[in-house]
Amino acid sequence: MGKATVIPFGPQHPVLPEPLHLDLVVEDETVIEAVPQIGFIHRGLEKLVETRDYNQFIYVAERICGICAFGHSMGYAETVEKLMGVEIPERAEYLRVIWHELSRIHSHVLWMGLAADAFGFESLFMHCWRLRERVLDIFEKTTGGRVIFSVVKVGGVVRDIDDAQFAEMKRVLEGIKDEYRQLCNAFLKDSSVKNRTVGVGYISHEDALAQSMVGPFARASNVNYDARMLGNGGYGFLSDFQPVLDGQGDCYARVKVRALEVLQSIDIIEEMIAKIPAGDIAVDVKGSPAAGAEAANVVEQPRGECYYYARGNGSKFLDRMRMRTPTSQNLAGMATALAGCDLADVNMIVLTIDPCISCTER
Repeated sequence: MGKATVIPFGPQHPVLPEPLHLDLVVEDETVIEAVPQIGFIHRGLEKLVETRDYNQFIYVAERICGICAFGHSMGYAETVEKLMGVEIPERAEYLRVIWHELSRIHSHVLWMGLAADAFGFESLFMHCWRLRERVLDIFEKTTGGRVIFSVVKVGGVVRDIDDAQFAEMKRVLEGIKDEYRQLCNAFLKDSSVKNRTVGVGYISHEDALAQSMVGPFARASNVNYDARMLGNGGYGFLSDFQPVLDGQGDCYARVKVRALEVLQSIDIIEEMIAKIPAGDIAVDVKGSPAAGAEAANVVEQPRGECYYYARGNGSKFLDRMRMRTPTSQNLAGMATALAGCDLADVNMIVLTIDPCISCTER
């Protein structure tokens, strides 16, 4: 047995898209323990509820994470609407779901490109991001933004999508679907990808439950939970929703779950477009949350369940706003997956967990 050594991994590393910092305890080439170091980029966003009123804070919430921007603005708005007893129009609920599922596609395809880059598949990386650009083009045409959209407000949404835009959206998504299936074949059937992912970073179903893991990370270990199953907001209008599951619990399973979720999101968007009702897209919201009023909400972000909590104090400034992001939930599972792995597999395992440190250290 070799002597234990502590190797710092991150926050700057060629493979990491996020400033993640781990202390890896290694013996020879085996990782004995991984200790996450949190707080490198803490921004104190939640404290801004003291100086930004509940309408202004939605723009702060949206900037918690660039990739999950829409989901955070939607999750925050839904929480404040619960806090104030506001019911928004059905059309606004549908529009929120459509934009949120587009965000999931853009997040997963971006992640798949980064994973391909880690494998050394530069051309696959470029193809993934080329498809992602088409999704960002849809965002730009329907919201005016490509990363930060500012289209959600307390009481609904600020922009509508007309029938011509919906038709164009369906056409683009159908084109993406055909090309994307070819990319899935490269990720799921290529022998060199399997060599890097099959059996690597294994987490059992029992460990996933014990560690309270969420999102594709948990569903790859056969945890049958997705916050969209709860039917909150516009997701209650879906005819049938079943989460994408896999029982292998390794890096390959996590790649597979995200790959298939993109196709599922396209199907959800097409169903929403077919069923969207006519009507208003927002209601006027007046007044302030009552003193002592509390509300909580969960949203299935691309990386997993995100929990929101708000408390009013009778003024236009919230007394408290709290978000528990999916990566916060998944850090324990990440440490478990890394324990006992080869040092060379650390970057692959971390990437398949898809941690968002900007979300975690908000």
